[in-house]
Amino acid sequence: MNRQEVAALLAYAVRLDPRLAPADQAEADERLDQWFELLNDVPATAPHPDDRHWHAGHVVRHHIASSPYRIQPSDVSRPWHAFKADVLRRHTDPVPPVDPDDQRAYSAALASTRTAIATGQALPSVYRELTGGSTRDERNKFAAARLAVLGDYVPRTLADALAEFRKTRTERERRAAANLPDPLDVACPYPPCRARAAQPCRQGGKRRTDRAAPHPSRLDLATERHFAANKESAA
Repeated sequence: MNRQEVAALLAYAVRLDPRLAPADQAEADERLDQWFELLNDVPATAPHPDDRHWHAGHVVRHHIASSPYRIQPSDVSRPWHAFKADVLRRHTDPVPPVDPDDQRAYSAALASTRTAIATGQALPSVYRELTGGSTRDERNKFAAARLAVLGDYVPRTLADALAEFRKTRTERERRAAANLPDPLDVACPYPPCRARAAQPCRQGGKRRTDRAAPHPSRLDLATERHFAANKESAA
């Protein structure tokens, strides 16, 4: 901010907290000098990739509304430096439109971009191919589209590695690949069990546990329906 902007910010702070009013012009000038010394590298406003824009006036208002202590210029500069660090952390340096063999020009272009971001004159750049966009909404839409396309697919190498830990699913995938009847496609007809489709058969009394194999009647029912479905598809 320039001196006039800092003076306007200080006047805004005095309006919200009359305790800050200077006793005379000499004190007012001294306080303005102090604030300008600490805030001359802090912009009045600055953009943010997640729409959490910087506004020095909002910082002043928040401090006065939430703190019993009189505001100091450092109460504005500290949040700005934290904001700037977050923005720069998100920034991915683009390839400057200069000859990379010209090291001096290339470095100058990178430094210029970083300075513009650090001073709030430009938004950080992110590679859209990696993040799906530079705003939160764009990234959320990108992620949702990816998930919709992928569905529940698991690469075969990963599925093989997990086979030991998800034996039921592995067995179902094996039966589907071999065009064999899957007992978990149907509910279990055995009265003491009555497991629903996709659920393993149960055994025991009060403390019921999953059976390693389906009840024979369930496998018979699944076999019957499997061959009936195959016969219909072949007709």
